[in-house]
Amino acid sequence: MSETAPPIRVVLVDDHRTVLRGLEWLINTEPAMRVCGTATNLEDARRLCVEHKPHVLVLDLDLGAQSGAEAIPEFARLTSVLILTGIRDATLHHAAVAAGARGVVPKEAEPDTILKAIRKVNDGEIWLDRVGMQKVFSLLNSRATAAPRTDDPAVAALTPREREIIRVLSANAGAPAKRIASLLDISEHTLRNHLSSIYSKVGVANRLGLYEFAQKHRLATT
Repeated sequence: MSETAPPIRVVLVDDHRTVLRGLEWLINTEPAMRVCGTATNLEDARRLCVEHKPHVLVLDLDLGAQSGAEAIPEFARLTSVLILTGIRDATLHHAAVAAGARGVVPKEAEPDTILKAIRKVNDGEIWLDRVGMQKVFSLLNSRATAAPRTDDPAVAALTPREREIIRVLSANAGAPAKRIASLLDISEHTLRNHLSSIYSKVGVANRLGLYEFAQKHRLATT
């Protein structure tokens, strides 16, 4: 008998309680997901992340007196961040993903779209259209070019296999994990294990952070 996978644990952060209630109801109607906490401010969101260790944090960019955008790098080190926002400025969306969020969904999106985005982000994918991804990678490349290239002990700690994985990821930026695993002739589970080790060694939270690191240290082509 096959075991049922545990539900995706979700924490919701929005300064409007009505939005929180609606999202909580929507997500809890999905058997494969469960809201384990809601917050209207960053302090409570941090506490919930520590207490419940959610798989996905659904975060609004505008929290009234606080900026959810500024907290993205911090939360991205703890969990997978999905932005759900009413802000329509695409530049801010791209900057949010470059900062560590794994996707952006507009608040007016269909309920099924929100649920699908949570699933994809939990699976390690990026939820952003192709044009948006191109802009994000362009932004990361600009940062890497402008940053000084100094010797980094993290680079020396990478194994030859890990360097190969970084090269394949960089050459196929934005490709789903299934495609990357196929190119490396490994399973998605093995790929995730390798990536966890790589992220820990180089101090990044996700594939976008790794892409920027690879560009900065010229690991994408060597």
